Amino acid sequence: MATQRNELVTIFGGPGFVGRHAVRALAKRGYRIRAASRRPDLAGYLQPMGDVGQIQPVQANLRFPDSARVAAEGAHIVINSVGILAGSGAQTFSAVHVDGARVAARAAREAGAKRFIHISAIGASASSPAHYAQTKAAGERAVLEEFPGAVILRPSIVFGPEDEFFNRFASMARVSPVLPLIGGGRTRFQPVYVGDVAAAIANVADGGGTPGAIYELGGPDVLSFRELLERTLDYAGRKRGFISMPFWLAKLQALLTWPLPNSLRPLTVDQVRLLQSNNVVSAEAAKDGRTLEALGVVEPQSIASVVPGYLERFKPKGQYSHYRG
Repeated sequence: MATQRNELVTIFGGPGFVGRHAVRALAKRGYRIRAASRRPDLAGYLQPMGDVGQIQPVQANLRFPDSARVAAEGAHIVINSVGILAGSGAQTFSAVHVDGARVAARAAREAGAKRFIHISAIGASASSPAHYAQTKAAGERAVLEEFPGAVILRPSIVFGPEDEFFNRFASMARVSPVLPLIGGGRTRFQPVYVGDVAAAIANVADGGGTPGAIYELGGPDVLSFRELLERTLDYAGRKRGFISMPFWLAKLQALLTWPLPNSLRPLTVDQVRLLQSNNVVSAEAAKDGRTLEALGVVEPQSIASVVPGYLERFKPKGQYSHYRG
């Protein structure tokens, strides 16, 4: 049983991929938690992560500022982990990453919160060709305008049991004889474990980090896109070939699959644009000490220590192949 604290945390996007792990990490430290989302009725699975009554799903939609204001009322700490990888309907990049971030930060300020933590992404830049990265950068600016002492966390690709990278390509390997090496597979990434991102969030909630600073979070492995796909195939027990695909062809393919639901599309045009730039901790962040280690996570988990466990279900003999022989 966690030692109960008086501090209340509101986390927008609490039921999401990063959010649910942050909820678990904060609950273990005894915080009282409001997990805010558009559909709190679907977030009941969060409650067993803490003691009875410690975690409360509440309704909030960052497109409606009044709901965010109510969700943040009385909170000592507010966290925004809301983000999307592809737009759909009213959930556009601008609406979620920019306007939504501003609404969350403003709600935190008006509630008198001591700390505001915003989850952005490595590669956030106004000069990026990807709308995702442009809006992430604009969201950071909006957050600091509303809450100048906010701590911003920029993770690289986040991996974990519910991720949309390793799971997506392992699923693709089930049915496709080849996997695409977009841009030749040379783009470099520094994937970070979702549990380590959650630990960094909890450490900032405890008072870590410098107000107004932007931290870049990367794991211990820096790998090319090709190397990540090779590991995916190895952990999923699949033998597949690769086909090198220039960026222009990948964009054309993405355009042709545009009518499909996002869950069925291999990649969107904007995601192909993201692959044109490396996604690693910058030299400036490392030099300035704005990294995962600076936030108290000194031994981050490697891909090899986590990913094989949840990709086993993609093996030809299924989840229990390790003892089926």
